[in-house]
Amino acid sequence: MEHEVFVPVPAERLREVLDDPARVARAVPGLQQDVGAEPVAGRLKIRVGSHSVTYRGAVRVSRRDGDAYAVEGAAEESRGSGSVELGLRIALREAEDGCTVVYDGTASAEGRIKDLPADAVESAVLRLLNRFAEHLATAATAADDEAPAPPPPAPSGQGAGAEAEEKAPGDASLTEEPPALERPSVFGAEVPPSSPGPAEEDEEDIAEAAHARRTMIGRSAEEVDHAPPRGRYAPVPAPQTVTPTAPLRWAAPAAALAVASAIVAVRALRRRR
Repeated sequence: MEHEVFVPVPAERLREVLDDPARVARAVPGLQQDVGAEPVAGRLKIRVGSHSVTYRGAVRVSRRDGDAYAVEGAAEESRGSGSVELGLRIALREAEDGCTVVYDGTASAEGRIKDLPADAVESAVLRLLNRFAEHLATAATAADDEAPAPPPPAPSGQGAGAEAEEKAPGDASLTEEPPALERPSVFGAEVPPSSPGPAEEDEEDIAEAAHARRTMIGRSAEEVDHAPPRGRYAPVPAPQTVTPTAPLRWAAPAAALAVASAIVAVRALRRRR
């Protein structure tokens, strides 16, 4: 397998990233690192056409003679008995406005990926290598952006003295700030007297309040809470409907009975005659 990718980053910046295993692990697209494992170790899902295969393994990146790097890796399917072995060589070739990442190596696979179409597998591998090179370039440029800016140079002798004289005030009295005006405190202000209340309270209200206090002594809190208010705050009773008294209630039946008795008596007298 041979493949080349151009990135707009100098080769020296890419070498700094490849020399750091932690940054290499972050550049592998889709790698989920295992806690406590090697820097470039974990799970990687590869999508081949409409299928996806997840591998768990580790990769080692070491620098060889010159500017080349050797990549050796092995992984197994997380769900299955398949495996993959990789032997790759990465070289960085200087180019105008950047460099070219050259891949050269071999790979062997067993399991599900072997049953997939060869062109789909090749397309997935090339896409993975392209994204890896792009992530390397992104990591290199991010390191340049995070580098702190150098501090400005200190002014020389005469220039510093002239600048100090320009910044020095001509008159000390002109630079002094005027004393702050004392604001009156609200705590020292006189409190106006409260409005006078009624001269004398109603004796009846006082008596009602005393009676209410006497009746609340010895009662539970629930009884006191639900006790109806008294005095001026007592509720106004609802008007009661006028009901007829007992004599008026029986007057109509008595009158009807009297009329019926009179009619019976008159008829009896007529029959005798």
